[in-house]
Amino acid sequence: MMADEKIVQRYSGLARQAMNGEPALDCGPESFADGGFGTAGYDDLAGLPDGALLASLGCGNPVAVAELRAGETVLDLGSGGGIDVLLSARRVGLYGKAYGLDASADMVELARRNAEHAGVENVEFLHGGIERIPLPGQSVDVVISNCVINLSDDKAAVLAETFRVLRPGGRFGVSDVVVDNTADPVRQAAAEQRIGCAAGALGIDAYRALLAAAGFTQVAITLTAGHGDGVHSAIVQAVKPAIGPGMEIRPMRADDAAQVLAIYQAGLDTGQASFETVAPSWEGFDAGKLPHLRYVAADTETGEVIGWAAASAVSTGPVYAGVVEHSVYVHPGCQAHGIGRALLTAFIAAAEDTGVWTIQSGIFPDNAASLSLHQALGFRVVGTRERLGHHHGLWRDVLLIERRSSATGTVPDRR
Repeated sequence: MMADEKIVQRYSGLARQAMNGEPALDCGPESFADGGFGTAGYDDLAGLPDGALLASLGCGNPVAVAELRAGETVLDLGSGGGIDVLLSARRVGLYGKAYGLDASADMVELARRNAEHAGVENVEFLHGGIERIPLPGQSVDVVISNCVINLSDDKAAVLAETFRVLRPGGRFGVSDVVVDNTADPVRQAAAEQRIGCAAGALGIDAYRALLAAAGFTQVAITLTAGHGDGVHSAIVQAVKPAIGPGMEIRPMRADDAAQVLAIYQAGLDTGQASFETVAPSWEGFDAGKLPHLRYVAADTETGEVIGWAAASAVSTGPVYAGVVEHSVYVHPGCQAHGIGRALLTAFIAAAEDTGVWTIQSGIFPDNAASLSLHQALGFRVVGTRERLGHHHGLWRDVLLIERRSSATGTVPDRR
């Protein structure tokens, strides 16, 4: 029997216990009480049916940190008896909607009973796995989850699917179990077993990396309770980059190569983007850019790439680890629609997530639109390199611009 099938069977049994009026505990009573599991993290449970309370198996209260607003659509991954879906339905109101998704048919049945008993109508419970969410892309505003993602044996798929179903600007706010980056594997496994974390929790750095690979920015992981041996409950938050309707900002892929290079060449053809006149091959582009911090803006209907942003290292020296040089290009037919601003905003957030403290570049003084965009997002001109290069028959100056982060690289010098 596969591990995920065992997990489904275990939680189906817990659901049946709750339907019979029995408490459903997913770990030992001592761990359950001491770790803030179940209903311990909630402060407003009035009006919820007993069945939802009995089957509350989470490790926190994601609804409290999801900043739900009236009219929003929220999805709870691994919704169990429905406690977080019912609480979310209250917050989003009659014009909003709360979905619950669970791999256990018994849990879905229990949750539907609880919603009916509570008289809540703006909810819908779906049967399925969190690795393949049965909802269309860009269909929800917020994704929450309560101590469930750690149970999946394909966490990368869960986060990629979460990114897919979120609308641009959508929020990810979950309670989950994480482990210290330096935790002892043997003792960690024992602690995970003690609290019912069957598939293994992610290390903090690994969680951040998977969220970034999926396309999320503004990643924050806040530890909330310790379970011993480097294992913690935590609140994990992130954001899908915002952009206008019909578009999406996502990580650049190798199959974007032809479109990325075509946009690159179109920018060079204007004579205002760079001293370069011919875009590199994809091999040259790939070798010259950092493997992370590559993003495209794409049309969600056609998949057409309409802009991109990427970074290069300024030096191999360790002291320059947090300094990058960036490029932003937008298809000439799609300019003046906020795409460049959205791309650059997402790029800045992603760079800060990875510890970049300085983003720099060079701009021709004649490129007023680019200069204005960068200054609006916190870049400053730090100098002018006069008559730096001979370009299209003219000697041209280059403005050096940079943006210093206020979120990273700001530890005071203790000398």
